[in-house]
Amino acid sequence: MRACLISVGTELLMGEIVNTNAAWLSSHLNDLGVDVLYHHTVGDNPKRLKEVLQESLQDCDIIITTGGLGPTQDDMTKEIVCDVMDDELVMNDDWLKLLHDRYEQRGRRMTENNFKQALLPTRAQILWNDRGTAPGFILADPEGLKKICCLPGPPREMTWLFEEKATPLLFSDVEDVLVSRIVRTFGIGESTLETELMDLVDNQTDPTIATYAKTGECTLRIASKRKDREEAQKAVDDMIQIVKDRIGKYIYSCDDEELVQVVAGELMKRGISISSAESCTGGMFASALIDIPGISEVFDRSLVTYSNRAKMEELGVKNETLEKYGAVSEEVALEMAEGIRRVSGSDIGISVTGVAGPDGGTEEKPVGLVFIGFAYGDKKLCRKTFWNTRSRNTNRQYAVLNMLDVIRQNI
Repeated sequence: MRACLISVGTELLMGEIVNTNAAWLSSHLNDLGVDVLYHHTVGDNPKRLKEVLQESLQDCDIIITTGGLGPTQDDMTKEIVCDVMDDELVMNDDWLKLLHDRYEQRGRRMTENNFKQALLPTRAQILWNDRGTAPGFILADPEGLKKICCLPGPPREMTWLFEEKATPLLFSDVEDVLVSRIVRTFGIGESTLETELMDLVDNQTDPTIATYAKTGECTLRIASKRKDREEAQKAVDDMIQIVKDRIGKYIYSCDDEELVQVVAGELMKRGISISSAESCTGGMFASALIDIPGISEVFDRSLVTYSNRAKMEELGVKNETLEKYGAVSEEVALEMAEGIRRVSGSDIGISVTGVAGPDGGTEEKPVGLVFIGFAYGDKKLCRKTFWNTRSRNTNRQYAVLNMLDVIRQNI
């Protein structure tokens, strides 16, 4: 079964609202075994919406629209869908009564334009919306071969209506089952990752392998679509094992977990306490850890020692070390890590110092250069990293990921 998503609303095109509906629907449709061929975003323009609907019906079995079902004049989705599917709008007395009752319960008067929301196609299956004033509907073409499912735009209404009402009506006869898993890696670039797995990607039929990249990380989505769920699950698991055999040292999760979730989980499971000393990241590492529920079991403190004076007073970094090597150096990072461990009494002391940018870099110490100090038991080490970007925030995010990866690799 092939589907297309059409998001309606000029506010989406202007960037006033982030289109979370399309991503949410795509994810759920994939889980149902439905192939999503296209995403379209159309403004409140009847002519363009009609053109996109007609074009999409040529390739797709199902079109799902979101938005344009409200009471205002620019809400035209129903009218255009009826035009394309050769139907007409009529007053639905049941929904009109429901609207009247809702407004009375809230002590409000129903305005004239709200009547528009009770106009619905004659052939449609109505999706009763318990969370809003605009019902959804499913309308098939006269031959019953193609369907358009219209859902309201507000995510709270759309997600509920899709799961509770639309899914049983649209996808009860989908035979194939899609099973997928997300494998997350750190420390290997997308081009290197693809090279390592090139033969698997080139020869893939089922399972399929798709690679995605974001700051400092690469993700693999391994999926299998079969008629039997257990068979699809086994195919995915077998492929993951092949991938592990090739790039296992870079894999930190096979269950779509964030790196901070994995590291925090290991610290809590092993009962290893940790404190951090941050310079260029300014508390981002601590903030990432604190987002994890239960982390107070092991996370003691973080000190933002941004200035040289703070590094000396709070952590005991030696003045001569700072003068000889500079604040952005392996030597200072190690003294910071040892200092925070000593001050806090934690099992692990981890530190970071670097040039976040966009200015302040030199030929010897360019923007993006970061040193991460780590002290745990008898182990003391420093990781030097360089992320070639002038984005201050990206450099800091990459530093935090490296801090987490140092912990993961050494506990």
